[in-house]
Amino acid sequence: MNHTILILDNSKDDIYLCSILLNNEGFSLITAETGEEALSKVDETIDLIIMDLKLKDENGVFICKALREKTNAPILIVSAINDESAKGLAFSAGADDYITKPFSTNELTYRVKALIRRFCTYKGRGTKNDGSIIKIKHIEVDLSAGTVLSHGEFVPLTTTEFDLLALMIKERKKIFTYEEIFDKIWHEPYLYKANNTIMVHIRKLRKKLETDPKNPEIIKTAWGKGYYID
Repeated sequence: MNHTILILDNSKDDIYLCSILLNNEGFSLITAETGEEALSKVDETIDLIIMDLKLKDENGVFICKALREKTNAPILIVSAINDESAKGLAFSAGADDYITKPFSTNELTYRVKALIRRFCTYKGRGTKNDGSIIKIKHIEVDLSAGTVLSHGEFVPLTTTEFDLLALMIKERKKIFTYEEIFDKIWHEPYLYKANNTIMVHIRKLRKKLETDPKNPEIIKTAWGKGYYID
């Protein structure tokens, strides 16, 4: 299947380099140099968005949030900003992954392929996964279609959010440590600072699924250990 990637960067050189690399991997590319242009081009055909946080006269985090409101396609931040607070803001705005410039070509292609593979699997646009439907309290998770209902209403989740939910819901009551979660979802060596990234995504999941996010009934915290679904 031919996958389409939207690249948002105000550097023509960076767009060119990414385009050459990803074209060689067989991807179709759409490019944009401003947030407004990217927002006008994003639609259901986009399988992945690659964007920088440094945009000319624009707030990259704001644009990321606006893109997330228009699509559930994974968003990969590729930026020279190597700051934990910036990364936290990006994840809070809906980003799924973050690479710091300069990066290796192997790292970029690996992240791109992994995000697209997960998106296509869980969103029903590629190979089907486990066909079971799991119900817990007021939510219903279809692992095959990659969909979630809450009180009978469709809940839009990002790829990473669905991955987290699917991971825990398949093994209810098992406590997943921060290290396990980071390894299984982000596929990277665990560092303590990764806890913040995980907490941001758990907080967003709770806002979407819990009746009272401050007193969660579905995604529980095992203090000092990690998270689990009761």
